[in-house]
Amino acid sequence: MVSESTAEPEAGLSGTAPQPIEVEPFPLRVSTRDRIPKDFGENFVTYHLEDDPFSYQEAMRSRDALMWAEAIDDEMNSLLQNNTWHLVDLPKGAKVLGCKWVLKKKLHSDGSIARYKARLVAKGYKQQGGIDYFDVYSPVCHLSTIRILLALASIENFIVHQMDVKTAFLNGELDEEIYMAQPEGYVHKDLREKVCKLDKSIYGLKQAPKMWHIKFDQVVKSVGFQSSLSDKCLYYRSMSNQTVIICLYVDDMLILGSDLAAVRDTKSALAKAFDMKDLGPVDTLLGMKVRVHNGRVTLSQAHYIEQILTTWGYKDCRPVETPIDPNVKLSPNEGTSVDQVKYSKIIGSLMYATSCTRPDIAFSVGMLSRFTSSPGKEHWDALDRLMRYLKGTKDHALCYTGYPPTLEGYSDASWCSEVGNSKSTSGFIFTLGGAAVTWKSKRQTCIALSSMEAELFALASAGEEAEWIRNLILDIPLSRLQVNSLSLYCDNQAAVQVVKNVLFNTKRRHVRLRHALLNYLKEQGIITLIDVRSKDNLADPLTKGMPKDRSIKTVGEMGLKAL
Repeated sequence: MVSESTAEPEAGLSGTAPQPIEVEPFPLRVSTRDRIPKDFGENFVTYHLEDDPFSYQEAMRSRDALMWAEAIDDEMNSLLQNNTWHLVDLPKGAKVLGCKWVLKKKLHSDGSIARYKARLVAKGYKQQGGIDYFDVYSPVCHLSTIRILLALASIENFIVHQMDVKTAFLNGELDEEIYMAQPEGYVHKDLREKVCKLDKSIYGLKQAPKMWHIKFDQVVKSVGFQSSLSDKCLYYRSMSNQTVIICLYVDDMLILGSDLAAVRDTKSALAKAFDMKDLGPVDTLLGMKVRVHNGRVTLSQAHYIEQILTTWGYKDCRPVETPIDPNVKLSPNEGTSVDQVKYSKIIGSLMYATSCTRPDIAFSVGMLSRFTSSPGKEHWDALDRLMRYLKGTKDHALCYTGYPPTLEGYSDASWCSEVGNSKSTSGFIFTLGGAAVTWKSKRQTCIALSSMEAELFALASAGEEAEWIRNLILDIPLSRLQVNSLSLYCDNQAAVQVVKNVLFNTKRRHVRLRHALLNYLKEQGIITLIDVRSKDNLADPLTKGMPKDRSIKTVGEMGLKAL
């Protein structure tokens, strides 16, 4: 590949001082040698999590310079093979966007280095709306969709494979006229004054995600797939008793199929249209460890939680058995804030675990996040307890066993439970195939005047989720799963009876609207409301702290098992 002749000696790609070279005119030669994936060995682990270089020059001066140089070469090869740009003189009045190299080590779920990754990114923050970009919205699949598909895989005994689209955003076709500076390390020495006129989309552009999704959508539909109305990143095809499902999360792809031949055919079709990396049976997805074995699917973030504990000094803390003390009522801090930045960072890192695999800490994280602007000692004590709970449960994973193959939901609310705040907390959780597939713990946006109203608000939120899940599953032609009316459990008899009463009358508009929604869902056969005892309500831990025995019981019922 081409390198700047003015580069410093320590920036050489060979690890030694580079000699001056003659640079050939564009177009550049593209390497045709086969790229063989490197195996760094089982014991080759990253020495720091934060040691990724911030610039091209820093990478070339690092002890991993050869690895970074090869990663950068790979990225440049992809850009040139894809005809991403051509060099031109900058037109009068046009502006040029800068670009930079983003360099990251990709890790296995156990923390070992999988590969060195380089990405050329345009400085799209300098783009102006209406001039060099217009509509930029691009859908991303819901995390709930991924969990639902894994639950369905356990029920239907689906094969689950994974693929990665190399340089996905480069596949998008640009409608706008955009100019970018030549990338650092690859500036043509005889054409330094020229700029790159982008013919294809590139990472960093505001419209890049949208253009990539449009391209992918066109390709998969051309080979017989249909998109779900409930999640635009979910595609399915059923023919000759073969079902194949594709779930796209930006450039990471899950492919589920009823048999291996159908999965392989889908991979071949995608590989003809895009430069793909076949990762085989699913292993790590969005930082989550996925294991599929004998109809059992587990979803874990043990390594991620271990990282959090180590990073913030809780690696050797003493475990506790509950995430929050039910007897402690937190209130806003009226004194001096205690280490606010650190507190906020810990909460932020915990939110991802809550969203992916840990419904058992959803209420605790949600409650503690309300005090990030000014945490006090009592808030730190509660956060310390939560971290100690994670220490003892870091190996817990969502385990989908395929039984029961029915979708059930639980709803609950805690009325006026916060000190100094009149708003209640809602919670719901839905299970399928033996474990939770979606959940939420959230403070209500309006004030409920009674526990019945608070429960009604929670039921309305759960009802919306129930309708979405039901529609998502009905989109996919499945043989073993029958979705009729979804059972939605609530432990407030008054709320259940109010929903069943079509003539319910209230002066409050927001209550009336929620009642109308629930009544509609009930009459359409989408949900069936069932009264349940509080001790059997699986959504209870999403609205309040639980005693030890109750907490341990509900964690197991959520499908969280120690691996």
